[in-house]
Amino acid sequence: MLKNNTNNVFIGIDVHKRTYSVTAVSENFVIKRASMPADKEILLAFIHKYFSNNSVFSVYEAGFSGFGLHRFLKDNGIQNIVVHAASIEVAANNKSKTDKRDSEKMAMQLSQGKLKCVNIPSPEREYWRSITRFRLQLVSDKTRVACRIKSLLFYFDMIPYSHKGKTSRKWIMSLLKLEVNEDLFCCIEHFVKIWLGLDSIIKNIDKRLKEQARKDVKINNIYMSNDGFGLISTRTLANELGDFSQFESEKALSNWIGLTPSEHSSGDHRWLGHITRQGNPIIRGILTECAWRAIKINSDLGIYFDRIVRNTGSRKKAIVAVARKLICQVRTEFVKGDTFIHHKRRNSYDLATKNKE
Repeated sequence: MLKNNTNNVFIGIDVHKRTYSVTAVSENFVIKRASMPADKEILLAFIHKYFSNNSVFSVYEAGFSGFGLHRFLKDNGIQNIVVHAASIEVAANNKSKTDKRDSEKMAMQLSQGKLKCVNIPSPEREYWRSITRFRLQLVSDKTRVACRIKSLLFYFDMIPYSHKGKTSRKWIMSLLKLEVNEDLFCCIEHFVKIWLGLDSIIKNIDKRLKEQARKDVKINNIYMSNDGFGLISTRTLANELGDFSQFESEKALSNWIGLTPSEHSSGDHRWLGHITRQGNPIIRGILTECAWRAIKINSDLGIYFDRIVRNTGSRKKAIVAVARKLICQVRTEFVKGDTFIHHKRRNSYDLATKNKE
């Protein structure tokens, strides 16, 4: 045991809902393994018991458990980092995956300096982010309910298969006026209530996002000075990415978001494939929506999009390129510390002016 010496100890923690699987490494040797209940206090007591006189470094994967464990360990003097699961190297011939192996890999790679911490948001921004993510879930639920309503109506031959009408509040309310079988009407009525309830919650959340924007005025205005960004997309990206201070270059940003093409090279041959799709899919989805709006507003981006379509024959590849260019442009504005207003937009949310009023 290393309790009485001053060597660095590196601890990999494989976090699960009920248990922590822990492996401690020093000088490339495993010195301690343990499995314990998923309790922060028990983990801290374990570290103090065996490594009280050592400099302790720890790591665990980002995931369902959030950053509570990270903040707890940091507050108690443990130098912890949280890493993306995809950043942990796995040998090609490694066909066995267990909690012990996973924690050992993390500990070994941490001791070799191969792991880099993900961006840890402030508690306030993490709370803000919970609202934007909750809104995305509600929008998905609302869309699902709308699809179920249309599926039911199509089944009973009440709408044609080619129906493409927008699922608006007006259309939803009109369903309550249908003269149909009593049992069928019961189904429709409850679907309508669910849809209206979700729609009402989303509108209330939008009000909270406006309050967020007023508190986060500087970051909010920089995002919204760019074409294609509205209040919802701005708040979502601001809460996920912040002010980009965690990205040292545009390449690092694109790699983290997963908007760079995968590459397979051998000798003189270089082949670029689909985008890597690393990172948070929420961000890629929002950026793609912003890019589609931006090419309609900004003529330079529209020309850029058309040129890539001509060269590649793919609108999907072109819009991904625009999305990558758009978010790199936003990062540049944060780095330079000023905003470049391309032209006035009706939906620009100039909070500084609004607060003066």
